[in-house]
Amino acid sequence: MGGGSLTYFKSLAGLAAAATTTAAMAPAGAAADFFKMPLCGRSFRLEEANIDDMQKAMGNGTVTAVQLVECYAQRVLQTDDYINLTACLFRMMEKLTAAVPSSLLEFNPDALDIAANLDRERRAGKVRGPMHGIPFTVKENIGTKDKMETTAGSWALLGSRVPRDAFVVKKLREAGGVLLGKATLSEWADMRSNNYSEGYSARGGQARSPYNFTVNPGGSSSGSAIGVAANAVAVSLGTETDGSVINPAMRNSVVGFKPTVGLTSRAGVVPETEHQDTVGTFGRSVRDAVYTLDAIYGKDQRDNYTLAQQSPRGGYTQFLTNKRALRGAAFGLPWQCFWRHADPEQLRQLTALLDLIKEAGATIINGTEITDYGTIVSPDWWDWDWGTRRGYPNESEYTVVAVDFYNNINTYLSELDNTDIRSLEDIVQYNYDNDGTEGGNPWPLGNPAFYSGQDGFLASLATKGIQDETYWQALEFTQTKTRKGIDDALNYKGKKLNGLLVPPAVGQSYQISAQAGYPIITLPAGIHSASGMPFGLAILQTAWAESELVKFGSAIEDLQKTTAGNQYKRSFPTWEGYKKKPIPLLNIYEGSD
Repeated sequence: MGGGSLTYFKSLAGLAAAATTTAAMAPAGAAADFFKMPLCGRSFRLEEANIDDMQKAMGNGTVTAVQLVECYAQRVLQTDDYINLTACLFRMMEKLTAAVPSSLLEFNPDALDIAANLDRERRAGKVRGPMHGIPFTVKENIGTKDKMETTAGSWALLGSRVPRDAFVVKKLREAGGVLLGKATLSEWADMRSNNYSEGYSARGGQARSPYNFTVNPGGSSSGSAIGVAANAVAVSLGTETDGSVINPAMRNSVVGFKPTVGLTSRAGVVPETEHQDTVGTFGRSVRDAVYTLDAIYGKDQRDNYTLAQQSPRGGYTQFLTNKRALRGAAFGLPWQCFWRHADPEQLRQLTALLDLIKEAGATIINGTEITDYGTIVSPDWWDWDWGTRRGYPNESEYTVVAVDFYNNINTYLSELDNTDIRSLEDIVQYNYDNDGTEGGNPWPLGNPAFYSGQDGFLASLATKGIQDETYWQALEFTQTKTRKGIDDALNYKGKKLNGLLVPPAVGQSYQISAQAGYPIITLPAGIHSASGMPFGLAILQTAWAESELVKFGSAIEDLQKTTAGNQYKRSFPTWEGYKKKPIPLLNIYEGSD
């Protein structure tokens, strides 16, 4: 254990006690004051601070990387009894205090030591880049070879040891980031069940959105989005197979950036399917999400998908711009595919934002539909087994995922040390043997958060990983149809568009992108008046077109922030229902109409 670690634990113990005192003193109904974030150091306002703000403050001596870690730790402890990013006590801290649980699945016990080393580098004149000294978290299915666990939220992998840092973690450490800890998630990244409480895991408990504690916070990268939204960390990494970055980002009013499959390495990440898995970023601004993306993308010999990547020299930060870039831009609006499914209040607010974009000089073309969208996505809601429900399992995304998961998870498990869990069969049996916590059986026999038990695992187990004719047909159908559909829409009547604008609260929108392996970014865009839950505006693009998403995502964000009186942008958490603790959460997402 590093020399500063015990000091860190004692510091956390003091912060935990202070957080408990604050909670006890908070008057009923005073949510905004209750969750007000204190200054960091003597004068730095960390709440809503961006990475540039933090770099400037560290550069002029107002704050240090060590202080940023301490202040975010204090914020974690201040909020965790409520948003419950995780529910597991860090063991050393538990011995020191019986106060509130930590706000991450685990704090990194080396965080202060890492930050102190980076402070010494800064004093010596070495600054590695924009991420130098910036605290970040990673979804707990992303491997770290340190004193923390990598379990995908399941007790089954507790104590197992990964062979090395995940490639993206290694890159972000090298860029100067300070790994604050591991964020909670929907257990096994939602692969285990098809009827479950989003954001719940046996190890982490129920994650809750700081906007409304009683409503689905989005998943499966729930804690990554919630932590950034609640100002409990600067930026975070999540993983997406189908919506697991975009959905929680949208529901927590932060920027979510899901890159093309193969731009960010999946090596060291607990897998679902090699054909759709990707590592994405969360930030309170496009710039912060892009700084983080620049730190993690690149070719990795342990993930052959990355060897085909097409990325610009100099990274993606160079493409950040402002609202002037909207002059002459052209966007498509796939109305029949997605927009008609949005609720009336969301449509009113998003179309008002679209009007702002047009007033800034952009052209928005309605009716730029995804080719054959009726056979690709469900007309009702997100449904990754839509092909099977139509009677065509050879046209279903779930057919591919079920087979891939069996093979990919067994490969992942084969590299672990210190565990007897070596196969999907072992995981399934573990869940049966520990039904009360891991919910092997459907409710009421198992765990109510895993209402359908482990039906996802059982569906994968039934395939035995056999890539038969149905599998190959389904892979061909889902990839080819979605890629052609998006590319056709982006080339509307011979005119190349700068992106397709979609409402990501309509799950079919990011599902198209997921099946294609194409990139997507979501921006905060409004709040439902009835639920208090946020929604977003997303941009779809074709493969390797991240530069376009950076350019126009940042342009729209600048427009949102600089237009006087505009309310269609990121808003602060409102902490509705913070005294309630329903588990599982209400799986609703609705406006006032």
